Amino acid sequence: MARGTITQKIIDAHYVSGGRQPGEPVGIHIDQTLTQDATGTMAYLELEAIGVEKVATELSVSYVDHNMMQNGPENRNDHLYLRSVAANKGVVFSPPGNGICHQLHLERFGRPGKTLIGSDSHTPTGGGIGMMAIGAGGLDVAMAMAGRPFFIPYPKVIGVKLTGALRPWCAAKDVILKLLSILTTKGNVGSIVEYFGDGVETLGVPQRSTITNMGAELGVTTSIFPSDATTRRWLVQQGRADEFVELLPDADAEYDRVIEIELDKLVPMAACPSSPDNIKTVAELEGVKVDQVLIGSCTNGGYRDLAVVAMALRGRKISPDVTLGIAPGSRTVLEMLASNGMLADMISAGARILEVGCGACIGQGQSPADDTVTVRTFNRNFAGRSGTKGDQSYLVSPETAVAVALTGKFTDPRNLGFDAPVPAEPERFIREDALLQQPVAGTEIVRKRTIGEPPRNSALPEKLDGKVVIKVGDKITTDHIMPAGVHLKLRSNIPAYSKVVFECFNQPGVPTFAERAAAVRDSGKAGVIIGRDSYGQGSSREHAAICPMYLGIKVVAALAIERIHRANLVNFGILPLVFANPADYDAIDENDSLEFKDIRAQLDDPDRRVAGVLVKADGSRKEISFTHALSPDDIVTVKAGGRLNR
Repeated sequence: MARGTITQKIIDAHYVSGGRQPGEPVGIHIDQTLTQDATGTMAYLELEAIGVEKVATELSVSYVDHNMMQNGPENRNDHLYLRSVAANKGVVFSPPGNGICHQLHLERFGRPGKTLIGSDSHTPTGGGIGMMAIGAGGLDVAMAMAGRPFFIPYPKVIGVKLTGALRPWCAAKDVILKLLSILTTKGNVGSIVEYFGDGVETLGVPQRSTITNMGAELGVTTSIFPSDATTRRWLVQQGRADEFVELLPDADAEYDRVIEIELDKLVPMAACPSSPDNIKTVAELEGVKVDQVLIGSCTNGGYRDLAVVAMALRGRKISPDVTLGIAPGSRTVLEMLASNGMLADMISAGARILEVGCGACIGQGQSPADDTVTVRTFNRNFAGRSGTKGDQSYLVSPETAVAVALTGKFTDPRNLGFDAPVPAEPERFIREDALLQQPVAGTEIVRKRTIGEPPRNSALPEKLDGKVVIKVGDKITTDHIMPAGVHLKLRSNIPAYSKVVFECFNQPGVPTFAERAAAVRDSGKAGVIIGRDSYGQGSSREHAAICPMYLGIKVVAALAIERIHRANLVNFGILPLVFANPADYDAIDENDSLEFKDIRAQLDDPDRRVAGVLVKADGSRKEISFTHALSPDDIVTVKAGGRLNR
């Protein structure tokens, strides 16, 4: 077990109950929560469903940053609900246009040593300021707002030792891309990444937060940097010097694994289609034609990153072969760029200034043309996430992105022929909180016709007679399960949103997944999903559990299930199982039956084994063994049919 680490210190300071050995469930007290509108509407409906009058956290903030395109009344209906329920329940509300939740929370509310959970998988951005910031499903966030502890596996701590300093044109994005090339996006469940070494002090808080933000792609619980003199200087710039707390690992801290990254040996890198761990150097991609460049998002939408872009564009024009879109991470960043002339530099160069928000990162606009390359400073490039089927999406640093925008092709920025921009750090950042709306007790909650209710599952039966509705492969993301983009406005309408579950696998002339699952449900059987390795990676969207549950899915069985998604399955009464023998995955086909006798009793087996019987179309039968990682509390929840039933 790692000792003397920042991770251990924060857990010890917030410990409520549970084990202290890696993998054992440990409950920690949560200081702060955040939600965003795409996940927040359901989270606050759940908060109401469990009867909470006022949140019990030190601070909870509701951000609107995802569903901002108002093509129909649904999104604005959600905004009105979110604003009113926040006021009613004691939650600060950040309206559309104010900023992306992670960027804005870091600027205004992040505090070293505090715990934060958010209904968005990139909540670990807060680790850049020394917080233990963790992504979670909306129901888990609602429970934390109600004052309940949040449970995680007691983590293994992966120490990443940073040495040296980044060279010109290399960036924080290249650090996390390098780590993704080492750890990949799978196999890291139950771990926390902690950065240390003399290279840490060469990175500012915005650079650190880029690294912790995209650490979500590793599949770890969170990532964290020390809170040191650099952190203090940044808090002074934000006008929050009094909130600084020093938080360092002990000199003799022990880590479960140590990885060393020499910053001065890094080169510009890119994540290639269609996974954040498909890494190549930019030099390897040199000359590849590009049609679109997008800069910003919660990963690279801070002042420093956009100042680098503006300085590189000053007095120059983008290539006529590309379109360039820039989305600042917060309104204050946009205002600072406007006040010092950098926004004019971007516009003069040919950039399109996009709305302050998540936008293109989640497929809400700026979808690329068919058969073209899009280069983005975002954190995910899952297939189809851009809104274009068969997209060719690459992830890079702002430094590389601006080089591509100027040349119209993949270009190592070190070959641009001019010095790398080095923006001066502002003495003070603009601090403008006028748009933040404080809670007002007694506010009437606004519910328009599109605001639904959280659906409930039925209790787990003694005998589960299941049928395999779909069998999928490795690295199935929550984007595969529940598409975002144009469908996001349906988040508060579960019957409608459920119609597009696994839409990416639908085929013309063949019943959709939703139609097949509903038919199985209506026949009286339980739906089963079969996955392979790293099932449920990516977003924290609990709709990837809620909608399948609504369609009658009772079991998800895979070789491995990612942390947040597994927790969401449990929260909504879906049983997550892991194949004891990986070869059994190959024995199962769609439309096969899986029968579980005495399933409720089997879940109490101390060896955590569950036996099922596979029944093939020809009537042949085979026993298949599964394991599970459910805590005693999880078992109670699954048996009850979900947390809301409890």
